[in-house]
Amino acid sequence: MESNKLVPELTVFDFEKAVQFYVKILGFRISYERDRPRFVYLEYESAQIMLEESHADAWKTAELSPPLGRGVNFQIEVSDVSPILDRLAKAKHSLYRELRDSWYQTAAGVEGQREFLVQDPDGYLLRFAQCLETR
Repeated sequence: MESNKLVPELTVFDFEKAVQFYVKILGFRISYERDRPRFVYLEYESAQIMLEESHADAWKTAELSPPLGRGVNFQIEVSDVSPILDRLAKAKHSLYRELRDSWYQTAAGVEGQREFLVQDPDGYLLRFAQCLETR
């Protein structure tokens, strides 16, 4: 496994519930895990993210309260958003923002993304994006 240069590590309150959500529903796979503190390194295609159970020695700048991750969303670029949407629907997990095609001005031109947003069990906002075309 080769790790990316930037990999977010998210503190979670209910470790089992978080891992179940990321692996069983979203489709991430576990690349590495340990027991103390409970931790997993997850991958989906080329995206990587880490989950660590909240514990007394965690790196916290302040007391954590739900929803976690306020003020940030994590864009996860995937080849196809459809399988993830299907698993979320099957699990009856609601979306934060429904699927839509969005267009963003970039240095290369106007780039399209088919995207939706979903919150994980701790409140972190995940934006899954499938690249479309550049105009």
